[in-house]
Amino acid sequence: MGEFVSVEVADHIATIRLDRPKMNALNAQVQRELAEAAALIDADPQVHAVILYGGARVFAAGADIKEMSAMSYVEMSAHSVTLQGALTAIARIGKPVIAAITGYALGGGCELALCADFRVAGESAKLGQPEVQLGLIPGAGGTQRLPRLIGPARAKDLIFSGRHVDAAEALAIGLVDRVVPDEQVYTAALEWAATFVGGPAVALRAAKQAIDQGLETDLETGLEIERLQFSGMFATEDAKAGMRAFTERSKPTFKGR
Repeated sequence: MGEFVSVEVADHIATIRLDRPKMNALNAQVQRELAEAAALIDADPQVHAVILYGGARVFAAGADIKEMSAMSYVEMSAHSVTLQGALTAIARIGKPVIAAITGYALGGGCELALCADFRVAGESAKLGQPEVQLGLIPGAGGTQRLPRLIGPARAKDLIFSGRHVDAAEALAIGLVDRVVPDEQVYTAALEWAATFVGGPAVALRAAKQAIDQGLETDLETGLEIERLQFSGMFATEDAKAGMRAFTERSKPTFKGR
């Protein structure tokens, strides 16, 4: 669909593919194309799950430093809205999203992976937030999504030092969910995504929204978000089909309605 970001759909699974040689640097154009891809996929009822993939060699090595270095404070103040908005659009896709991480996922690339619900990494993958080594801080969600995922102390370790972590450490601290041989990364993500195909799409969207929105607030408000989403399921055909199948001891057929 775009010059650097494409969307391929097969068997109800969409793959958002980054392809900007050499390292999939997330320049302004890539950011716009990511947001467009997210909107397209989110609105497509035929898509049940999503994979973020940068190819066999690299996921995304970060933002385009050459492009950013020429910006003034005023320019970056405006551009950072676009940067965060593009990644937030990925995070808000109302379907399960799996990042298939090969090679480097650094800076903006790591922040893009953080927008997924799950992360599968190759054994030689390297992840990190090295912005401090440039006199910067993460600006596409790293200071917010990373501590929510792995805890504040571990996030500060990575952000303050700017160091890279290998796949084994990333798995140990919860930064990735599975580690597989490099050549199996996309296949493993595809197999995981396939488990959501044919599932109750409305319930999956509601569960994702309840979890993500609940993490942003206090427990009482989060429980109210859950209650409203839970109650709303009783207006769906899928819930009726699921409960009917349970009582009849049969397998439900979900239609995403």
